[in-house]
Amino acid sequence: MSKSTILCVALAAAFTTGAAVAKDKVVGVSWSNFQEERWKTDEAAIKAQLEKNGDKYISADAAGSPEKQLADIDGLISKGANVLIVLAMDKDAILPAVNKAAKQKIPVIAYDRLIEAPGVFYITFDNVEVGRMQARAVLKAQPKGNYVMIKGSPTDPNANFLRGGQQEIIDAAVKKGDIKIVGEEYTDGWKPEVAQKNMEQIITKNAGKIDAVIASNDGMAGGVVAALTAKGIKGIPVSGQDGDHAALNRVALGSQTVSVWKDSRDLGREAAAAASALAAGKPVAGAAKWSGGEKKVALDAQFLKPIPVTQENLDVVVKAGWIKKDALCKGVAGDKVPAACK
Repeated sequence: MSKSTILCVALAAAFTTGAAVAKDKVVGVSWSNFQEERWKTDEAAIKAQLEKNGDKYISADAAGSPEKQLADIDGLISKGANVLIVLAMDKDAILPAVNKAAKQKIPVIAYDRLIEAPGVFYITFDNVEVGRMQARAVLKAQPKGNYVMIKGSPTDPNANFLRGGQQEIIDAAVKKGDIKIVGEEYTDGWKPEVAQKNMEQIITKNAGKIDAVIASNDGMAGGVVAALTAKGIKGIPVSGQDGDHAALNRVALGSQTVSVWKDSRDLGREAAAAASALAAGKPVAGAAKWSGGEKKVALDAQFLKPIPVTQENLDVVVKAGWIKKDALCKGVAGDKVPAACK
């Protein structure tokens, strides 16, 4: 082989390799924390879709620290991220990082939690509807009595979206006097242990006279159930969301009334698809303008539909491959066995 032929082959190989690298996009994902079961499911879905798209996944875990999340995003940018997917720990503290990305023309996707800044793409489930679904299930089970509202983190807009949806459903009964809200607390960081402590204090304050609890996610519902059980209070309706395996088992056992299932596999896939599109300078399919946040900032957004899971339709999560029947029905026995566990 002549020297000129070798040179041409080498140049062709270099050009091909360079073209492949240029085509691949780096997607940086900033997680607020990894303590909740569901984020691992989201991550797996994001990774799988990005691999399918031919894009690269890099990530950082803020471990619950807004300050660390700012540094994490700087790190993701320095590692060559072409687009960012951000699960914000704090809706306000995250803004300097978002603004920095915008100045560098790096698209930012607000994942599941709203970030109100111009140019941000927002993808989530309809959290107001999630709140409605939670309240409907609890109200159906307990139309009157003393209600407790265990809200999400005060730094997360979803906490208020959920609470707004819940109030829409119970408001008439509250005004009529059928429902009395005897306790209402935010839960720092959505932490189950904080929810448990808050619930314990509310139980004590009300001498144990609690008839229903609308808890805004499954982790907190677990803390609520633990507090109720410790005080010997059983059989009252408790809501949640996310379809955590432990929560679905509680639904099967009867200690939790509903878990609004947000199939995070779908959310992860859609977010990854959006990231690939935005990194390539293309529009996101299925997006629409939305300005429902506190600041009324107009954003491109995509909302997925949730499903309320109760004992009546527990089979839906088994059929979808979300949870195995053995895990769902662990410990279930007696006369009132859900159909999904028979």
